[in-house]
Amino acid sequence: MKVDIDMGAAPGAAKAMLDLEELLATRLLVQGNSGSGKSHLLRRLLEQSAQWVQQCVIDPEGDFVTLADKYGHVVVDGARTENELTRIAARIRQHRVSVVLDLEGLDVEQQMRCAAAFLGGLFDAERDYWYPMLVVVDEAQLFAPAVAGEVSDEARKLSLGAMTNLMCRGRKRGLAGVIATQRLAKLAKNVAAEASNFLMGRTFLDIDMARASDLLGMERRQAEQFRDLARGHFVALGPALSRRPLPVTIGPVETSARSSSPKLTPLPQPGEDAHDLIFTPTPEERRAIVRRTPPPPTPTPTADILNQLSQAGTISQVEMPAPTLFPEIDQAERNSLIESVLYEMLSDPDASFRTDAVLYQDFLVRCRIRRVPGEALALPDFRRKLAVARAGIDGETAQSEPWQQALELSKTLPDDVQGVFFIVAQAAVTHNPCPTDATLARAYGTHSARRARRLLTYFEEQGLIVVRTDFTGNRIVAFPDLGCETAAGDPNGPDESGQEQHAAE
Repeated sequence: MKVDIDMGAAPGAAKAMLDLEELLATRLLVQGNSGSGKSHLLRRLLEQSAQWVQQCVIDPEGDFVTLADKYGHVVVDGARTENELTRIAARIRQHRVSVVLDLEGLDVEQQMRCAAAFLGGLFDAERDYWYPMLVVVDEAQLFAPAVAGEVSDEARKLSLGAMTNLMCRGRKRGLAGVIATQRLAKLAKNVAAEASNFLMGRTFLDIDMARASDLLGMERRQAEQFRDLARGHFVALGPALSRRPLPVTIGPVETSARSSSPKLTPLPQPGEDAHDLIFTPTPEERRAIVRRTPPPPTPTPTADILNQLSQAGTISQVEMPAPTLFPEIDQAERNSLIESVLYEMLSDPDASFRTDAVLYQDFLVRCRIRRVPGEALALPDFRRKLAVARAGIDGETAQSEPWQQALELSKTLPDDVQGVFFIVAQAAVTHNPCPTDATLARAYGTHSARRARRLLTYFEEQGLIVVRTDFTGNRIVAFPDLGCETAAGDPNGPDESGQEQHAAE
């Protein structure tokens, strides 16, 4: 069945038509600098073909989730385990549901791993489910980079292998790759070379213009025209588009992205209270206490130091120990003072969002003010005690066997995630409701609930916990090694720790 998709206008008042069935067999590459209209082009293609073919969008910025409201696409949150994404992708092919894989909020390496797992699930589906599917990958240079970047080699190989399978071997499995990139020079050549259809937009660098002209079969002197293309204007070539390079103006779309190009907005007229608006804190803000360290002591003259050293040999070998500056106390009392200092620091609602280095300096100052005797805690010991204090464990529970086992298990985790582990373990040991995503995010020092959920996934991958959801959507976290689990808790609830701190104040 021949289906032509209206992509916009061509010269001579003609329509720019795209043969959808031919596209499924020959794939498409879209190139253009940021702001050239690539995402607008992809949205036009997806909207016009939504009723004809199953679609899958790999969306690193969350721009295409708006397709769900009008065209029924299911949004798949990328903040899942790789096994979950692979199984979801297999069910998508089985039931022929159009989806958007939303990777917003994940770092680049996590996006690459999630995309690789998802594309692998689509590629490895059973033969009975090899129905035609349009697989659109925006910002393809992230998932198929031409050279190694800052991500690990393992993540790059997984992502590049999945993209290569999509473009090189996906046709027999019904997968038609549509990839968009800002720069051809950043995209792996073995991925770009498999596309037979091209839509080239505005670009400025000589290397990208030369490569675009080569792909379109144009002379090098004609490559200059790519600098002059307006937003939404592309040059099309390919069996599904045109047999000769054809200027195309992409038509309008019915949905819009959540993010858009910045628009100039008139500035407000400056008023007399502008100074107060900037420097007066709002009721929700808290003024940070400025602590000034005492000035360093006056350096001792060199002559005095040499005089003291020369007299040291005449002092008797048996000396009475010098009196200590602070009164002697036992270790238990010292630990109690340190814990009181930690709880005093945590009473500040902004403490969770400060770095460990800043908190450590604050801790040392407070210890000197409280005259805590003995040597100061090292930074690793401080981090661990701070993580335990954030969990809010009471004295009786702290002596229990499950909590002692939890302390041992936490030693296998990096320092920066132990605080989140302790909060979940405390809820399991005391059989309290599972902490909310907002509470876990605060313990991790972030406002992103997705990162908090990723930490639970990380703990689960390490074999420390098992996460499940009951029929009402509440979350339960079990600790197999401790023999206990949390009560059911709403993951979307408010920040419980923040509420408790405000109530205490």
